[in-house]
Amino acid sequence: MSAPGPGTGPRRGALALYAVCRVIAVGASRLYLPGPVLGREHLPERGAYVLAPVHRSYLDWLVVARVTRRRLRYLVKGEVWRWRLLGRFLEALGAFPVRRDAADREAFNRALEVLRAGEPLVVFPEGTRRDGPVVGELRDGAAYLALRADVPLVPVGVAGAAEAMPRGARLPRPRRVAIVIAAPIRPDGQARGGRVSRSRTHELTAELRRALQEAFDAAERVRGGW
Repeated sequence: MSAPGPGTGPRRGALALYAVCRVIAVGASRLYLPGPVLGREHLPERGAYVLAPVHRSYLDWLVVARVTRRRLRYLVKGEVWRWRLLGRFLEALGAFPVRRDAADREAFNRALEVLRAGEPLVVFPEGTRRDGPVVGELRDGAAYLALRADVPLVPVGVAGAAEAMPRGARLPRPRRVAIVIAAPIRPDGQARGGRVSRSRTHELTAELRRALQEAFDAAERVRGGW
């Protein structure tokens, strides 16, 4: 029997598996990568939203899982599915692959289904790991999904993960981290699932970039003063 589509709503077994794995992963990360999470009041208690963190380390997904007990759905680079068992495990947790070298319409449609089913979706708007303290040009995917699904877009700054596992490192090192969740950016609701103009998508992406930089800077200050 095939697995249910991402828009059919979570099953109890899937939610239970995610809850158990989250307790283990988050507990371990808090011991190894201690630090505060600020701004949880900005996360909607129910309903869908796009969570848009900065991306500086392979540890970002693990650190971001701390922000809420709700199941977070992740768009994960398709290369991970080269390891079949790992891919199946991630799918069981609610993740699904995306091709980064081209427009992946299948992944886009699945992401829309997730949001229409009322679940939070994690999209790294930088598209890949970046270096340094400056948020550069973003891809339009996160903003476009938020507009199409008419859901909030939530910027998240993560500081310290790059120091814990920098580019080229095989194993993480104990470091302090800090997470700052910014106020959600709410689309104007004009799309309502229909066509989204390219100009409006670019505008929202630019707004996200500014908010993401502020959240990233705030996370660095919190980490430095903690």
